[in-house]
Amino acid sequence: MSLKSEGLVSDVKRAANPAGKRDYPPEAGVELRGKEGERSIVSALTEGEDGNKVNTSTMLEEVLDRVNLNLAYKRVRKNVGSHGVDGMKVDELLPYLKQHGESLKQSLLEGKYRPQPVRRVEIPKPDGGKRLLGIPTAVDRMIQHAIAQVLSPIFEKEFSKYSYGFRPGRNAHQAIEQAQQYINEGYKVVVDLDLEKFFDRVNHDKLMYLLAKRISDKRMLKLIRAYLESGVMLDGLVSPTEEGTPQGGPLSPLLSNVMLDELDKELEKRGHRFCRYADDCNIYVRSKKAGTRVMDSVSQFIEKRLKLKVSREKSAVDYPTKRKFLGFSFYYHNGVARIRVHAKSLKRLKAKLKKLTGRSIGISMETRVEKLNHTIRGWVNYYILADMSIHCQKTDGWLRRRLRMCYWKQWKRIRARNENLVRLGIPVSKAWEFANTRKSYWHTSNSPILSRSLTIDYFRNLGLCGLSVVYNKSVSLRTAVCRTARTVV
Repeated sequence: MSLKSEGLVSDVKRAANPAGKRDYPPEAGVELRGKEGERSIVSALTEGEDGNKVNTSTMLEEVLDRVNLNLAYKRVRKNVGSHGVDGMKVDELLPYLKQHGESLKQSLLEGKYRPQPVRRVEIPKPDGGKRLLGIPTAVDRMIQHAIAQVLSPIFEKEFSKYSYGFRPGRNAHQAIEQAQQYINEGYKVVVDLDLEKFFDRVNHDKLMYLLAKRISDKRMLKLIRAYLESGVMLDGLVSPTEEGTPQGGPLSPLLSNVMLDELDKELEKRGHRFCRYADDCNIYVRSKKAGTRVMDSVSQFIEKRLKLKVSREKSAVDYPTKRKFLGFSFYYHNGVARIRVHAKSLKRLKAKLKKLTGRSIGISMETRVEKLNHTIRGWVNYYILADMSIHCQKTDGWLRRRLRMCYWKQWKRIRARNENLVRLGIPVSKAWEFANTRKSYWHTSNSPILSRSLTIDYFRNLGLCGLSVVYNKSVSLRTAVCRTARTVV
């Protein structure tokens, strides 16, 4: 069979310029356009004799279906990402598929394909450690996306409604709101479980056993196992991977949820109130005595049944107001639990802003403001659930002072400082006196004269969107949406 006859090249070309086509998988039970009268992927895969294991021997063909592969290619292209061990960039993937698509597909069908090792990348963690990421090649990313698109509908309907991480239609905000509800219902003690290096410690045999309970296509299981054992390249040396699902691959989030779904089922069986987002799991109880008992029993289950390790140093039984969950925390106002930003999250934000407003960075103020706006909008949009108007106001004032310091350093010479101060409305005599100051940049940035010249309106006209402005707009929009939803109901 030729690549052209399969239609892969032509469809991949269209995927490179989708022209407004949807960039998400079809909903469960919805047939793809042009396939009327045929069983949908989801229904074909989920109809089994025992209603549990997928009763099909053609799942790999479903993964390699041209519609599924085209969607996987579009996702890889949209996410861009870094190159793998072969050095292939995302924009080089299409030419590669045009030349090798037929042999690639054939090797996958015959079970001869061997994934390449992932490229190991270390990124710093907020607590001072390092997070290990594994970046697959562009080809392997596309194949993993194709696998995940077929497997997700099968496992998704089995997952707990209290699992919020890496799932369609679910996010961290829902987990935080559920936790707030538990606290206001009287479950005011949290069992905060931290799984030590979860993605690096997943037991392959245990994971494959859980997958085999729902999948009967042995070729698919063999391919997934090959990805788990593909190895890691660091400093030019390839090391085998006997455990773990490297973070960074499109398939890892789904596999992590499959692994931890057994924990969810056990917690539901015991009647616990809990929220889980990937490997972050909080269980809410009424007393510290109950929390200690739950911590011991659940830790034993995780270590003996799932073959994972609970970090005793980072896990704790405490009040939610003293713990951090997904960057958030809680506080009480008139006896009601409300959401706030955790102090560590605020500290990390200020560290990012401080880096962008370093006075020795050789970038223009316009570029600096553009980068600040990008950081501010992203941070506020994530923490929009929290009550943080006061924090936003304080951070805005601190940020403007940092920018005044940058301007004072940028003006450098006495003559330039004098001219700029006069241009900004400071009297000539006062501007000359102030331009000759010998005080430090940081000390000078807090002076009344710079506050009068480099005002809030000045930075607003420069295009700086302060945290307070973005936060207030987001809150107003969120409130309007909620009112509309209540009116419709």
